[in-house]
Amino acid sequence: MFFPEGRVRVHLCGQPVDMRKSYDGLYALTRQVLQQNPLSGHLFVFINRRATQMKVLYWDRTGFCLWAKRLERGRFLPDWQKVVTREMDWTDLKLMLEGIVPGAQRKRYQVPEPAE
Repeated sequence: MFFPEGRVRVHLCGQPVDMRKSYDGLYALTRQVLQQNPLSGHLFVFINRRATQMKVLYWDRTGFCLWAKRLERGRFLPDWQKVVTREMDWTDLKLMLEGIVPGAQRKRYQVPEPAE
């Protein structure tokens, strides 16, 4: 599903989440921790303690969808101490998925130079 950029609301969970959770577990976290309605169609983002895995839960009128991404190198977040439960916009989520930290000039992963 593609989202119209201006209408998507993204909610980031500000605490580490066990990535063994699936639809029902993330539904419960959305209700209890984020205090949001999981059936609203918004995106709910959950990240593990090491910040190497991310799951995004959303409802698309026929059922729940779950996106998952696991990094081979780097992290989604530089430090859990600075993360709070908050609403972010679609652009911030796209930047986080690409490893770009707003306000910083570095990426989480750089392609190594080929050996000669």
